Amino acid sequence: MAPISGLPTRKAARDLLDATLEHRRPLEEALEQLPKRLDPRDRAAAHRIAAAVLRRLGSIDEVLSPFLRRDPPPPARHALRIGAAELLLLDTPPHAAVATAVALAPKAFAGLVNAVLRKVAAEGPAALEGLDAPRLDTPAWLWSAWHAAYGPAVRAIAEAHRGPAPLDLTPAPGATPPEGAEVLPTGSWRFAAGTRVTDLPGFAEGQFWVQDAAAALPALLLKPQVGERVADLCAAPGGKTAQLAAAGAEVTAVERDAGRVARLAENLARLRLPATIVQADAAAWAAPEPFDAILLDAPCTATGTIRRHPDVAHGKRPRDVPAAAEAQSRLLGAAAAMLKPGGRIVFATCSLQPEEGEAHLARAATLGLAHDPFGTEELAGLTEAITPSGCLRTRPDFWGTRGGMDGFFAARFRRVG
Repeated sequence: MAPISGLPTRKAARDLLDATLEHRRPLEEALEQLPKRLDPRDRAAAHRIAAAVLRRLGSIDEVLSPFLRRDPPPPARHALRIGAAELLLLDTPPHAAVATAVALAPKAFAGLVNAVLRKVAAEGPAALEGLDAPRLDTPAWLWSAWHAAYGPAVRAIAEAHRGPAPLDLTPAPGATPPEGAEVLPTGSWRFAAGTRVTDLPGFAEGQFWVQDAAAALPALLLKPQVGERVADLCAAPGGKTAQLAAAGAEVTAVERDAGRVARLAENLARLRLPATIVQADAAAWAAPEPFDAILLDAPCTATGTIRRHPDVAHGKRPRDVPAAAEAQSRLLGAAAAMLKPGGRIVFATCSLQPEEGEAHLARAATLGLAHDPFGTEELAGLTEAITPSGCLRTRPDFWGTRGGMDGFFAARFRRVG
């Protein structure tokens, strides 16, 4: 029997879904662990299929549900989800979507997969009409938490998660935007989703680096000065380190994970930007002398990055939020101890959960840190991201007509005494 065209792609997509949904591993990590022999085109296509399933998981399961008397085991369930995503979202010809899903399923469930997907194919994309997709595609605990924090905006946030994010770049000083770039009000360059950064002129020369427009804001709001000693804590993959170094600061980049340290060093080498790299746990590291300024982009649940990392919505649990907030509190305490009197720190997280953002204002006050509010004049074109208390709070629905942005929190403090 001749091999079925496209089956390696679907097998890889199934492995990605198994890793993310059954074992709660990050999608990017699972992608890196696919077999090295897999053709790069199959790898990219598998990522596209898996990401589509993860973004629209609730809607896909809702469409499949009427045709299933009971939930099939994960291998068959993932074959159904992949087939449905191709039929409803990815414009795959019905015969190809059904045939590859059937071949992907365990033999005992091949008939079920064939019958169900033929029914889905008969309905086509119209099967999605009338569904409350934003609600279905958002885990219930996240919907409740965001509704409590943001009220009716929860629906706009969920809507922003339904499609792939554009490519955002931070330019090196003096760089010229490549053709096709949209220059955003905060200085980032934006390209359409699916743009390959390595294909853009200037990549090899270090003229820019990948960084969501929201992720670029904390370093801008720290306002690094030429010659200042600045620490970037939890620094990998290095976008913020690059911003600080490009501004002329003397940067010490601290990162705990050895693999991420290597990536940080590679990125800085491509950009030709200097920084002292230290492999250490920032919560326990003893700085040789106090810093003028510190940027702490603390590890978090990353619920603000679901547009780019749809696995986050399904990999995190409510209990992860207080655990992350506690670790962030320890890091903030360590950072405060590294700071000169009068020095400043910007604390940031890419989480939409208030426990990982605004709640840290009270903790900072116990550490000898005085809140230094951001002014609306510091953020041209994005004043809605400055909260009444003077913190930064971006959301995925901001700049909605431009493609949105990641959800970030940031606050600036100065050390007193």
